[in-house]
Amino acid sequence: MRVAIVTESFPPEVNGVAHSVLRTAEHLVRRGHEPLVITPAPARGAHCPPHSFGPDSTPLPVVRVPSIPLPGYPQVRVALPSRRLAEAVADHRPDLVHLASPFVLGARGAKVAERLGLPSVAVYQTDLAGYAQAYRVGRGIGSALAWARIRAVHGAATRTLAPSTPAAQDLTANGVPRVRLWPRGVDSVRFHPAHRDEALHRTLAPGGELLIGYVGRLAPEKRVDLLAGACELPGVRVVVIGDGPSAPALKAAMPKALFLGRRTGTELARYFATLDLFVHTGPLETFCQTIQEAMASGVPVVAPAVGGPLDLVGHHRTGLLVPPRDTAAVTRAVAELAAAGPEVRTGYGRAGRADVTARTWEAVGDLLLRHYTEAIAEHHGGPVQALHPAAGTPATVPTPTGQIPAQASAGTQLPEELPA
Repeated sequence: MRVAIVTESFPPEVNGVAHSVLRTAEHLVRRGHEPLVITPAPARGAHCPPHSFGPDSTPLPVVRVPSIPLPGYPQVRVALPSRRLAEAVADHRPDLVHLASPFVLGARGAKVAERLGLPSVAVYQTDLAGYAQAYRVGRGIGSALAWARIRAVHGAATRTLAPSTPAAQDLTANGVPRVRLWPRGVDSVRFHPAHRDEALHRTLAPGGELLIGYVGRLAPEKRVDLLAGACELPGVRVVVIGDGPSAPALKAAMPKALFLGRRTGTELARYFATLDLFVHTGPLETFCQTIQEAMASGVPVVAPAVGGPLDLVGHHRTGLLVPPRDTAAVTRAVAELAAAGPEVRTGYGRAGRADVTARTWEAVGDLLLRHYTEAIAEHHGGPVQALHPAAGTPATVPTPTGQIPAQASAGTQLPEELPA
């Protein structure tokens, strides 16, 4: 199968979209398919790592179109209009176009697919309507405009894939048709409790404090400021891993927190496993990959009871869910788990790891291939076949179940189809 992946972000950028697209491309290559990635070019001088996979070092072709930095957030690149996109898709002769978090370049990719008569799968990954509110875009009409854009782009796709039950519910409630579920995988070998480093823990918390960590971008929508109360708890040390435009303000607001900057690879896995508690504060997550990575590392989680975390965190089983945008609630949850003792935290961490170890990138990659095959069949008006032959047997991608707080009413089951 030949697949053109049009993505708003790709390495060397570090974010959820870039990571999942790279993993998707890796899986396609390993399954014998032929992907082409089309993405905005990074900033001038940025290192673009080569991409090759498997024993034969099969190269992954990447076409980078001209781009400019997003005003106010230069880490994000926005593609400029260019004929390179249409030429690249046409030259690749794909069976299907994969639109990853489509908004600017992806919207153009959707039009190219339509013009060429190609089926397309649009992967919803970013809560653009929520971001419009967080950044106060359009004086209150930004959210409505964002949903209009989402409906236009995703409505043109053969199939839209949502990463979580709440995200799928939001899409269907706002008029997006043909929504299916496709979660994210996690590398439970790379992220593993065995990587815990007691020497690192002593360095970060020399007084024997409980080590509380956030990992992710430092931007307004992530609401890392909600950790301010936890910084004041006795016997607690807060570390923040990541970078972004909010870093200076956060450092000023939380002088007791330790800001470690960006960490990647095996170093990041070591930091994850060394935490005693992971806290995610962002209320706009359609999934939340860092929660899965913390769970794979055997670390209990505190997260807002909204969006993607509802499908991931089992309340009072793998961690605690709290009302979103509530500093006092985050502080209480951290204090509760700090007082609960290491046995409770270890139990939560063990249960969390058990939930995610079967959610491999291979399993979710095979599920994606199934979506591809069904989308192609639907586009051509033929019967939907069970699976593309190269994909093998569909893998089960389990999702945790469990009690959630009364203020968070969302299912934790992942049906493969939702009503349009």
